[in-house]
Amino acid sequence: MENLILMTDSYKSSHFLQYPENTVYMHDYIESRGGLYGYTKFFGLQYYLKEYLTKRITKEMIEEADEILKLHGLPFNREGWEYIVRELDGKLPLRIRAVPEGAVIKNHNVLVTVESTDTKVAWIVGWFETLLLKIWYPITVSTFSFKVKQIISYFLRETSDNCEEELPFKFHDFGYRGVSSEESAGIGGLAHLTNFKGTDNLKSIIFGRKYYNSDMAGYSIPASEHSTMTSWTINGEVDAYRNMLHKFPKGLLSIVSDSYNYFHAVNSIFSNVLKEEILERDGNLVIRPDSGDAITNVLYTLKVTEEKFGYTLNSKGYKVINKIRILQGDGIYEDTIWDILKSMKENGYSAENIALGCGGALLQGNKHSSINRDTHKFAMKCSCVKVNNKLIDVYKDPITDKGKVSKKGRLDLIRDESGNILTVNISNLKENEYHKDSILNLVYENGEILKEYTLDEVRENENLFPIPKIERD
Repeated sequence: MENLILMTDSYKSSHFLQYPENTVYMHDYIESRGGLYGYTKFFGLQYYLKEYLTKRITKEMIEEADEILKLHGLPFNREGWEYIVRELDGKLPLRIRAVPEGAVIKNHNVLVTVESTDTKVAWIVGWFETLLLKIWYPITVSTFSFKVKQIISYFLRETSDNCEEELPFKFHDFGYRGVSSEESAGIGGLAHLTNFKGTDNLKSIIFGRKYYNSDMAGYSIPASEHSTMTSWTINGEVDAYRNMLHKFPKGLLSIVSDSYNYFHAVNSIFSNVLKEEILERDGNLVIRPDSGDAITNVLYTLKVTEEKFGYTLNSKGYKVINKIRILQGDGIYEDTIWDILKSMKENGYSAENIALGCGGALLQGNKHSSINRDTHKFAMKCSCVKVNNKLIDVYKDPITDKGKVSKKGRLDLIRDESGNILTVNISNLKENEYHKDSILNLVYENGEILKEYTLDEVRENENLFPIPKIERD
């Protein structure tokens, strides 16, 4: 078992000596202090609670931490941790309240509050900042994926008769191999699945089953990679494609088609040599370009297959190609998604004709997308302590960066009579009392999870509150 005591920044070990004498209560909060879109979609806290904070502190953890931290050059509050083991049965004396998972919340509002529940170890709140603040990662992935969902939804509403049916499978996770760890693949991939249902990231499926009570969080289809096509050699390209059609005679089937000459594959092989076999097959063929200019490839494919396979004109006046779909999984990020769908619309094609796949930009970030703690300026800050019997506001107000001004007092999140989401100060209330209109839920207290969400509930919760206008700040 991992040592919970050591899952913190080194300097936290000396902080118990730095707070005022007789500090008996502490209150921290987590927020997005601004960022890319003006909002975030909250997700992932339940994973960290289940995986880590339900574990109990043990004597063995204390022994290991004591040895390591002293060798590391730091003091260690052995007495405090031994108190937790001896008097609290190893359970962490924390109370955590949070917005519903899946909710979309405007920036600069508290998303999580963390309070101490035992006067003898109030410093424990700050100790777990390092672990709890890691929720920035699934929230950032979920928010990026949600923004993409908004873009695709817009174009589907404009150009398709089947928006609700099509949308869940329009943005596919290809990011498993591109992340830094199995844990990132699991919780990041599951964050994407709060918005969509398409994935090739099996670790996200496992996380969905284990942490969010979802028997099957996402789906995939049979698909080729370059090695399964090029192993037939260039002279066997037709046979490679035909083998796919025969081995998978029903349902969606994806074939990567740029191993040699993509335009030849579309125009000569799929649209001529294999045309009748494609038409006879029970299901659509998904053609996947994987290199070159995305808009050029997509529009070329649509124009050729429109002529060869025909199309239907939907009620909104846009073409839906018969038997053929496109999967663009190369170079996909926010701007290219908009540009591809816009170019399709301008040329009279429904967004129904295409699905998009994303790897690095979705789960890890790259030169085109930002997936890091500063994307939405996440921070966990102390806003209140009690020394003896007096509550004291704790905040910072640096003249060098007003973007880092922190909040004061005990905090809560409410929805007012006009429907606005607001952070409010509740220092006037007792420590175990909260605003009557609070939208924060008590999810964890003293080592126990008190509220759980299923993935289905998380998906539904995006509509709990009015979605803020998309903006940058």
